[in-house]
Amino acid sequence: MSLFPKLFFILLFLVTTSYAQTEVSKVSVHMKVDSLLAKMTLEEKVGQMNMYNGFWDATGPVPEGGSAKTKYEHLKKGWVGAMLNVRGSKKVKELQRIAVEETRLGIPLLIGFDVIHGYKTISPVPIAESSSWDLKAIKNSARVAATEASAAGINWTFAPMVDVSRDPRWGRVMEGAGEDPYLGSKIAKARVEGFQGDDLTQKNTIAACAKHFAAYGFTEAGKEYNTVDIGTSTLYNTVLPPFKAAAESDVKTFMNSFNDLNGIPVTANEFLQRDILKGKWDFKGFVVSDWASISELIDWGHAKDKRQAAILAARAGSDLDMEGNVYIQELVKLVKDGVVEERIIDDAVRRILTVKYELGLFDNPYTYCDAEHEKETIGHVKHHEAVLDIAKKSIVLLKNEGNILPLKKEGQKIAVIGPLAADKNSPLGSWRLASDNNSAVSVLEGMKKYTGNTLTHNKGVDLVIGNTAFIKEVQINTTNRDGIKEAVQAAKTADVVVMVLGEHGFQSGEARSRTSLDLLGLQQELLEAVYAVNKNIVLVLNNGRPLAIEWAAEHIPTIVEAWQLGTQSGNAIAQVLYGDYNPSGKLPMTFPRNVGQIPIYYNYKSTGRPYNNNENVFWSHYIDVANTPLYPFGHGLSYTTFKYTNFTIHGKDFSVNDNIKITVDVTNTGNYDGKEVVQLYIRDLYASITRPVKELKGFELVNFKKGETKTIQFTLTKKELGFYDNNGTYIVEPGDFEVFVGGSSYTVLKERFTVE
Repeated sequence: MSLFPKLFFILLFLVTTSYAQTEVSKVSVHMKVDSLLAKMTLEEKVGQMNMYNGFWDATGPVPEGGSAKTKYEHLKKGWVGAMLNVRGSKKVKELQRIAVEETRLGIPLLIGFDVIHGYKTISPVPIAESSSWDLKAIKNSARVAATEASAAGINWTFAPMVDVSRDPRWGRVMEGAGEDPYLGSKIAKARVEGFQGDDLTQKNTIAACAKHFAAYGFTEAGKEYNTVDIGTSTLYNTVLPPFKAAAESDVKTFMNSFNDLNGIPVTANEFLQRDILKGKWDFKGFVVSDWASISELIDWGHAKDKRQAAILAARAGSDLDMEGNVYIQELVKLVKDGVVEERIIDDAVRRILTVKYELGLFDNPYTYCDAEHEKETIGHVKHHEAVLDIAKKSIVLLKNEGNILPLKKEGQKIAVIGPLAADKNSPLGSWRLASDNNSAVSVLEGMKKYTGNTLTHNKGVDLVIGNTAFIKEVQINTTNRDGIKEAVQAAKTADVVVMVLGEHGFQSGEARSRTSLDLLGLQQELLEAVYAVNKNIVLVLNNGRPLAIEWAAEHIPTIVEAWQLGTQSGNAIAQVLYGDYNPSGKLPMTFPRNVGQIPIYYNYKSTGRPYNNNENVFWSHYIDVANTPLYPFGHGLSYTTFKYTNFTIHGKDFSVNDNIKITVDVTNTGNYDGKEVVQLYIRDLYASITRPVKELKGFELVNFKKGETKTIQFTLTKKELGFYDNNGTYIVEPGDFEVFVGGSSYTVLKERFTVE
């Protein structure tokens, strides 16, 4: 036998053996879960469906009265399946000790926490990371977060948020991947794999949670905790794909959301949770409610009381009640009275226990409770290197007229102006609960590391008044202009002005909806005052959502979208400004000209009157502003330039099952090495359900040396060419297609092919 056949059979043996071991492991877990379930009382089963917020310092005295005392007693009885907002290996170990050593069955706890974009070492907010279009870096960012969080005793994160949203008024766009279901699906997969790793039993992995199921990104008016009213085409083709990608990536949990869909709050929505998630998709994990969303069925007017809320949520497939106190109070009696079938309880508990087994908690409940490991792991230098890497990749160069950037490294007077220039807290963004306040590197600190220029700093105006906190409304400064004159004076004598403006980190995120997307407070006034004396401005935006900056886009020569980049923010921004890193980020969400254009997104429908063919008023448009966005989805410049040529579809007529090969030559025509996100879009020209004018169906992040040309290849299959009908069935229809390629959704190269 030759060497090749030997290697082939060895490889086949290894693959087959690995698959067999996996299947045996699954069977073993099922048997263990069923065995444990048979021993459990009804009260213990319902207890596993009960999740409490950390109610007392586990290393401190036992609660003596009130709600905390009741919860503590429930914990000792085995009536608590999970806890959240408890962190630190010592505290978690004590909770696990009670659950494992003092309860009848010794079932370990799930310990959940909002590890959204880092634990102690903070990565860019997710919308920023998504701007990198770098799936490997995004996955690694989640891996760092999981490594630190797991060292602190946490074994479950309420992330990633995979909601597609077209409305930047909604503050939670900072937590997602933007407006596109294709990009969102790729990023969902990367984040799930980053959190969960290859083996959940390892002590540096945590269970992930795809949220918010479903359609939370489409809340009316971008207002938090609001209603949703969308059609089935939007649901199946835009909302659900990232969730399906997460499920296919073996995400262990889903979280439902605060909105309704078709008039039914999704926490009680059997169509979403039973029919689609656990039915069509065969999801084997469990569904957790969002905070108290089961009890909020009463506020929705969908349930009369907690009893009815428990019935509706349990029947719909909500397995774990987060801080609703509904299941623990109502379900036992409901089962005993024959109102709720015990098989529903068994199904939920079986799912919850399975995840605990998969995490290895039954083998070693103290896996995540090593104080020495926690000390060695959190804040490790390699983690800082990793978040600096993704921070640089997340920066988007929106505009660079006159090539002000990159800055010269010596011989210039640079005025650094703006309320966020020296801020060390805001760059951490929202949802960074375990971070230390004021632990970010500021833009000013990052720039000071380059010593060849003369820097001056003036705040100009305050952005916020008083202290900021996650749970409080942020107060905006609209009256104190005391620093503007001094900032203007500094700008007069500068060669270049770097202005750092935007939002505070707590002005985006949950419950931070806005009706205006302008620069907040007195920042626009400051910007115009500086511009009046020095037009050589680099505007650096720190924000968690797209902003409406039409005046700046018209007047300011250079604009850098730097988002909220986390712990290493200032170092990343400085390295980009000075050219030590060539920006390569692309927008994952459209920037509107003004808030009146919202929702605005690239993959819109043409409508029946898309153009002004007859030079009259009767076509789809505004009379006061252009239809076009300020900056489109996929936009982002580099210090170098790229040219696209030789765009070729290899063939013209194809069958539904063919692979369609597409190539394009891309040349770096500028003076710097750089990276380009080569983007491919399609349009199904005629379909039974109207299709968007463009849909992203492929992208490649490619490195180019100066002057280098590379041939980039894409392959389209029926997976990319089809869509979901209004019954949720995936179909590929024969017909004509257009395909586009370029550096943004505003592509110029276009070809056509036919599927027969």
